[in-house]
Order: sequence, then structure tokens, then C-alpha cells
Amino acid sequence: MSLLAVGVSHQTAPVALLEQFAMGADDTVKALHELVGSDHVSEAIVLATCNRVEVFAEVDRFHGGVADVSRVLSRQAGATVEELSPYVTVHYEDQAVAHLFTVAAGLDSMVVGETQVLGQLRNAYALAREQGTVGRAMHPVAQHALRVGKRVHSETGIDKAGASLVSVSLDRAEERIGSLAGRPVLVVGAGSMGALSAATLARRGAAVTVSSRTPEHAERLATSVEGRAADLADLPAEIAAADVLVTCTGARGIVIGTEVVARAMATRPDRPVVVIDLALPRDVDPGVAALPGVHVVDLALLQGERGADGHASASPVAADDVAAAHALIEAETALLRAERQAAAVAPTVSALRSQAAEVVDAELLRLSARLPDLDARARAEVARTVRRVVDKLLHEPTVRVKELASAPGGVDYADALRALFGLGIDAEVVSERTNLAEAVTVDPDDLRPGGAS
Repeated sequence: MSLLAVGVSHQTAPVALLEQFAMGADDTVKALHELVGSDHVSEAIVLATCNRVEVFAEVDRFHGGVADVSRVLSRQAGATVEELSPYVTVHYEDQAVAHLFTVAAGLDSMVVGETQVLGQLRNAYALAREQGTVGRAMHPVAQHALRVGKRVHSETGIDKAGASLVSVSLDRAEERIGSLAGRPVLVVGAGSMGALSAATLARRGAAVTVSSRTPEHAERLATSVEGRAADLADLPAEIAAADVLVTCTGARGIVIGTEVVARAMATRPDRPVVVIDLALPRDVDPGVAALPGVHVVDLALLQGERGADGHASASPVAADDVAAAHALIEAETALLRAERQAAAVAPTVSALRSQAAEVVDAELLRLSARLPDLDARARAEVARTVRRVVDKLLHEPTVRVKELASAPGGVDYADALRALFGLGIDAEVVSERTNLAEAVTVDPDDLRPGGAS
């Protein structure tokens, strides 16, 4: 079994395509069960955020696993696998582990160093546990990733500026209308992103109003930031009173229409408004951006501001901190590889010792039949001697295979041990691994269909 990561993110796909992949909780649950019900996927976690939809899966075949995951993703996006191929990234084994760690650390985020994705990964893992789609293979991988994310943020300076999509978006708002201190701001949506938005606005001194489809949630969030709650039915009036509108609901359609904003702006022709749409799919009708006095900040705009490194140009993280984070991830990837490969060879070592014990027992039984008059003391000494000889013969190969398992290709030594001692071996698995190894040797970037991963 091997770890596979397949998905799309802001690094490879436009926001319009990411919107097609948008997944609610029910969609994610359906995808999880569809994945583990496929031919080649045994365990799966689906990480669905406003910037990415990625599947981390334990698979028994590389190509078969990619095909199974791609089918699920294409169904979710309402497109064919061929249409999505140029935007999909594929990572396998060490690459998949390193990618997962990089995501958990916030290094692959639109705003490098943000911490929200670590919580989103924790929630994705919790959902997969709840649904029973993670097991012995992926539990340690997911738990290791969460620890790595924490280590990167605590041991490097990667998040010293506390950057996030919310803070960067609010920076854009302040560039347009000045300080938010004392200004009326409307937050539509009381989920995790809404809560982060409200808290960040409160720290900047804004007067926060919260509106949500669930009034109790709006009231609770508003109280936590010393703001007030408003009914969705009062949205036109609330928009007319606000200098900034932040919307981040989980709705699947447009929440803020052009006509609603146009009517609101008619009552305040001399006061501009900044509309921040952090939802995926988007909450705000694209036509709103064309209204006089309205400035829209959305994921597409933030994606367009990425620097040459693929991250937001406004990211305050120093290059040294990023390098330190990558070095930590590299070390942790090697550590997890050693753990996974040691676990992979353990059944071979166990099978070898079990086979040896069976041979010894059979030979001692035969000795008893041939020498029935052998006294008990001599019989016990012969048994101890035979077992010591076998243990000594097996000691070196079993110790060495465990040591070699921590190196790249270490599982191959276990395969050789199984073949040499006739422990049984799946020729198709070996063939698959060999073909993949050859592909990686030629060009690791070929692991991403249609381009470099």
C-alpha cells in the first residue's frame, strides 16, 4: 500500500474552476465513501477549502489509485477527467507526504504562513475518522502532518505576521477607504471563516455586525466580538449602512445580488464600499464589481496578486523562515518514510520467523519419531541448539532488512527476502512498483498529468 495525493488548488487552477469543485459537508462525506468503495483506494481524507480540494489516499496501485480518485473529483466538478487533467496535481509516497506537510504548514497557501489550513486539515481528518475512511496506514500520516504544522509555526517565524486571507483582504480594504477603526462592517456568514473575519475586524477596531442563515450562530459570534447580530431579511439596509461587507457563507449560489447592492449604494452615493468575498463558490454576483463606488476583493483578485513564488505578493514571511520550514518538513518526511517502511517490512520479518519456527518444530517432531528413546534432557538440549542456530542465521538478514527499510527503496529488500525464502510474493505489485520507480527516475514531474507537480 502507498500514499497518494491528487487534487486541485489555487497554485494550478483558476478560481472559476475551483468553484466547480466546491464541497459542502454532505459532498465530502459522499466523496469519502465513494473513494474507499473504489477498486484501489483503501483509506482516504478529503481536504476541501476555499483554495483547494485534495484527496490523500492509501492505494494498492499507483495508476489505479489515480484513476479512482480522478473519477471522484471529476464527478464533483461536473467535468471529464481529460478536461481536468491540466489542472490536477499528483504526488506519490514521499512526494505526497512532503506535500501534505507543506500544506499543513501553510507553505502552499495563497498567503504563505497562514494557520487556518491547519485547522481545516484537523477537521478533514476528524471527519474521515468519523466516517471510518482512515485506518492503520493513514492515522499516523495525518497525525504526523498535524504535528509538523504545529512545529513549523512554533519553531520558525513563518507566522510572525499572522497573515491570512482575511487580514490580506482587510489590508486591501484599508488601502481603499483608510483605517477600519470605528467603521461599520457587515460580516455575512458565521462559520469558521466568518468567525475569523469578525475577530480580525474587532482587533482592528471596527464596529462589527454579523448576519447568518442561523440567527443563533450570528448572535453568538456577534456577542464574542462585542458587535451586534442582524437578520438576513435586513441585508439591504445593513449593506447600505456598512463601509465594508465581508461575506463567507457555505451557500452554493449567489447570496449578494447586484440589485441589492445597487439599491444600497443609491442611498449613499458619496460613500464607497468595499465588498470582500471569501466564499467558494462565490457569494457575490460578479456584476457588483461594475457598480459605481463599489470595490470588490475576492479570491480571484488575491490569486492574481501572487508573486513569482506562487504566493501572495503581500506575504510578510522572510525567506529564511520559509527555508527553515522546508528544512523541517524535509527532515520530518524522512522520519515518516522510515516509520512507514519499517512497518511495511514488519510482516515479512514476522513471516520469516514464523516459517523458521514451523520448520524447526517439524524437524524436532521428526527427530522424536526417529529416536523415540532419546531422554528428555537430551531432547531439550537438541531443541535449544537447533533454535539457536536458526536464530543466528536469521538475525543478520532481519536486522539488515529493518535498517535498509529506512532508506529509499527499502521495501525492495523485504521483497527480495520474501522471494529468497519462499514467503510468497505478489508479482503484480512488484511490477507496479518497478514501473513507477522507473517513471520517477526518468522525470518526477511526470507524476502530475499534464505538467509539473
